[in-house]
Amino acid sequence: MQNTPAPFDQNIARLIDHTILKPDATRAEVLRVCEEARTYRFASVCVNSCWIPLVTEQLQGTDVLVCTVVGFPLGAAATEAKVAETVWATRQGATEVDMVLNVGALRGGELDFVESDIRAVAEATHRNGAILKVILETCLLTDEEKVTACRLSVLAGADFVKTSTGFGKAGATTTDIALMRQTVDLVSNGRTIGVKASGGVRTLEDLRAMVAAGATRIGASASVKIVEATGA
Repeated sequence: MQNTPAPFDQNIARLIDHTILKPDATRAEVLRVCEEARTYRFASVCVNSCWIPLVTEQLQGTDVLVCTVVGFPLGAAATEAKVAETVWATRQGATEVDMVLNVGALRGGELDFVESDIRAVAEATHRNGAILKVILETCLLTDEEKVTACRLSVLAGADFVKTSTGFGKAGATTTDIALMRQTVDLVSNGRTIGVKASGGVRTLEDLRAMVAAGATRIGASASVKIVEATGA
């Protein structure tokens, strides 16, 4: 068992999806992340789908959610494959799904396809009692494309928009978070839409900057370092 941590800001911890998505992650590493999440009461543990049964078991009886990724990290899988992955994931215990939109289709102007791709996953997610975050991979998009991606995500029923997979050439920026927040607020028609900053958020200062720009959730693998800094 992990020792009781030094005092930390629980409100900061509850903003964080404690994330382990590296392709070489081992069972022991995933178990360590779950233990850390129980100790610090992060918002969720975010893992690749093969780990969902293990994480669900490890987090049973806690208020830490199980989050997974779909169509990850490229977003170019068939819609039917994304839906099938979503259905399986939610049936195994995932309560939050982070899907990658089809970046190539967006950049190519196939907006009806992009919206229908998101909508199909949103419907599958919601049918199984989970919420959907849509990963834009902002480093590959122009500002105009980011606005379009946010608008389509909201119209298709997403609950959050998210900056990055962590596998792109860059991660979250405060400029992108501010643009995403402004856009979803304009098109949400009164519905509360979250904005998740993910990719390169490694310090408490990074987190606070993202929150100030409009983020309501943070994806991080440096979560323990971040929350321990709140008690310094």
